[in-house]
Amino acid sequence: MTLFGRTLGAEEIAGLVFLLMTLVMWIVVWRRDRGATRWFRGWEADRRSRREAELSAEQDDRRPPPASDGPRGPWG
Repeated sequence: MTLFGRTLGAEEIAGLVFLLMTLVMWIVVWRRDRGATRWFRGWEADRRSRREAELSAEQDDRRPPPASDGPRGPWG
């Protein structure tokens, strides 16, 4: 096989093949890691939004009902 005008032997071809396989393996690992990071960020955002919704619902339950017409109490 000739590459850039140079004849490559079996060892050099095998070295190039293994180098390309390593590159492909690193790309696959990088994409999986990136996918896992995206999944975790999405999961964390969903968890945070559910927690904030629960907290706001609890705060709404603890608020007193709005006052009716006119003030109430001994000074009102």
